[in-house]
Amino acid sequence: MNIQNNNFYLEIKELLHSAKNRVYQTINTTMTQTYFQIGKKIVEEEQGGETRAEYGSALLKNLSSELMREFGKGYSEQNLKNMRQFYLVYQKRQTVSSEFKLSWSHYIFLTRIENINERNFYEIESIENSWSLRELKRQFNSGLFERLSLSSDKQKTKELSSQGQIIQKAQDLIKDPYILEFVGLHELSSYSESELEQKLIDKLEHFLLELGKGFTFVARQKRITIDEKHFKVDLVFYNRLLKSFVVIDLKIGELKHQDIGQMMMYVNYFDRYEKTEDENSTIGIILCKDKSKALVELTLPKDNNQIYASKYLTILPNKEEFKKLLEEE
Repeated sequence: MNIQNNNFYLEIKELLHSAKNRVYQTINTTMTQTYFQIGKKIVEEEQGGETRAEYGSALLKNLSSELMREFGKGYSEQNLKNMRQFYLVYQKRQTVSSEFKLSWSHYIFLTRIENINERNFYEIESIENSWSLRELKRQFNSGLFERLSLSSDKQKTKELSSQGQIIQKAQDLIKDPYILEFVGLHELSSYSESELEQKLIDKLEHFLLELGKGFTFVARQKRITIDEKHFKVDLVFYNRLLKSFVVIDLKIGELKHQDIGQMMMYVNYFDRYEKTEDENSTIGIILCKDKSKALVELTLPKDNNQIYASKYLTILPNKEEFKKLLEEE
């Protein structure tokens, strides 16, 4: 098979894969819309029938038996309850679209989020970033909405619920803390910065998801030379939305003012020698185990919009623990 024929077959295969994905998406959307309508019918029947709780229970039980007999086990009593809840939650569509673009499993999970602003945010982000159900649950459990809301005013928080995360300036992509439970280092009593770096590289796909939108990996241990002295930047990324380099330094202990000074040097170097005229200023992020806000504020200039210090966690807290953690910040 020559190269030309090989490309021909690859193009045909790509067309078929694309068609299958579109068919799957169409089926998925149609079934989700159908479940919404079934939920609506159940609610209307309950409201039009007897008000006793026993009536609603018997209605679902009998309906489940009838549907399972003809359509299979996908219509269990519990699934019918999910459809009813789905309708009750989404009957007034306050989301990015009037269509249901996610899987049924996504929506079952979303209906359990009581805060409507938070629920809308996760629906938008799931659609825009093609999150799997597993990734949606991870982002929710890691408190992404709270982390982005923490450093935002009320108007910005409102925008998160109606538009999702919009990256327009450096501060829009910064999280504090970053959740790095996927590296598996919580099982170790101690580890080095090089071990943390290696784990992040090993789990690069997970780390890119945690960093957020628009990130691409550039280099690790990027060597820079100043007056014949050599330095190495732990990790270098590029954010295509901001058109900026993002340099990351890892600190496993408490952040010191010398660490901030070193990051200022890295950022200045990239601004002067790496970035092009059409690119924006370099962003520096110091990921540290602990930090003093006062030290960071006093070390950085008042008008700083390039260098940020954020904590990282290697354990995924439960939702309530995470809220308490954010309140302490």
